[in-house]
Amino acid sequence: MLHKVRIYSRFERLWHWSQAALIISMGATGFEIHGTYYLLGFERAVEFHTTAAWGLIGLWAFAIFWHLTTGQWQHYIPTREKLLAVTRFYAIDLFRGELHPYERTDHRKLNPLQRLAYLFFKLVMAPMLWITGLCYMFFNNWETWMLAPYLDLGTVATIHLAGAFLITGFLVIHVYMTTLGHSVFEHIRSMITGWEMVEEDKVVQATVQQAKLTEK
Repeated sequence: MLHKVRIYSRFERLWHWSQAALIISMGATGFEIHGTYYLLGFERAVEFHTTAAWGLIGLWAFAIFWHLTTGQWQHYIPTREKLLAVTRFYAIDLFRGELHPYERTDHRKLNPLQRLAYLFFKLVMAPMLWITGLCYMFFNNWETWMLAPYLDLGTVATIHLAGAFLITGFLVIHVYMTTLGHSVFEHIRSMITGWEMVEEDKVVQATVQQAKLTEK
């Protein structure tokens, strides 16, 4: 029997969709700046890219503050609990019609593989774009800030582009993973409404496990 469980708060949903829109906008304009195709024109693409970049930096800064003050950062702590089971599910059991081995609740939103993926996003991919993007943005100030001897524009550009490809790949995989619920649009719907349908016995199991962790 399925049970309705609230997984995502209003802020998480706003943050998620705003971040998605800004990243897609930056990807589209960034690849045009790189010369991949012509749509807006170079100058306009740079303008849109820069505006979206500042918007994303502001959103990430506020999201970091929210995670730290609400304790939501704990969802990203790596764990080996059911790591092999979840890996096996996506590699084999998914195609056999097996049920997902991880029970999600508002206290346990991310399975072990998601934790590792999002942690990599936050600690590697995002800083790659932050740092190199700001270096790009303030290129004319390198001499004034005495950074010119330590930075090379070609290297900065290569790292920034590598980060863009990583996030593009992450986005493609992320969208694919959203289709692996009980229905194709289940996970997308839950990120819109905040609610997800979970088997009732799994809700009880997850609540008990959370209580045990709290006691420790």
